[in-house]
Amino acid sequence: AAPPPSAPGEPASPPPPQPLQYSLLLQHLVGDKRQPRVWDPAALGGIPCPPKSEEQKMVERVMESCPFKAALACVGGFVLGGAFGIFTAGIDTNVGFDPKDPYRTPTAKEVLKDMGQRGISYAKNFAIVGAMFSCTECVVESYRGKSDWKNSVISGCITGGAIGFRAGLKAGVIGCGGFAAFSAAVDYYLR
Repeated sequence: AAPPPSAPGEPASPPPPQPLQYSLLLQHLVGDKRQPRVWDPAALGGIPCPPKSEEQKMVERVMESCPFKAALACVGGFVLGGAFGIFTAGIDTNVGFDPKDPYRTPTAKEVLKDMGQRGISYAKNFAIVGAMFSCTECVVESYRGKSDWKNSVISGCITGGAIGFRAGLKAGVIGCGGFAAFSAAVDYYLR
């Protein structure tokens, strides 16, 4: 039934709404008529950030540089290796043991000396491995121009292969595969 005609002085009533078609809605949501939006964190309630100063940009460049990353990995490896070495020496029953006199109980000074030596040895090894891996990853990332999981796998293979190659070709191949797999697992877990 048609609506009754309105009187000459009355406002016209709005036309009845058209039924919404699903295909038209999809065109606007995922189709050709979709309007991409520029991502703005302030629109989502984020805190607007002021533009970065030259000092901030310089600090960011330094922190993203290969030498800084290598130094940071070296220091971190040294600390972690030292802690690991002291821990393993602490649970080792042969620390301070004298093979010439197996029945003698080691003194606290001898035990602490052995723990310190093992801690320093582990710390140096971890620092070298950390610096090698970080340098290699930074060089691979710079060469590829991408920051993804492949960088850590490639650099893990290079680092593990270089460490294992000192013991022969077979050890180098095993080191390459093992370190690459470990790097991939860590990268997968962290990302």
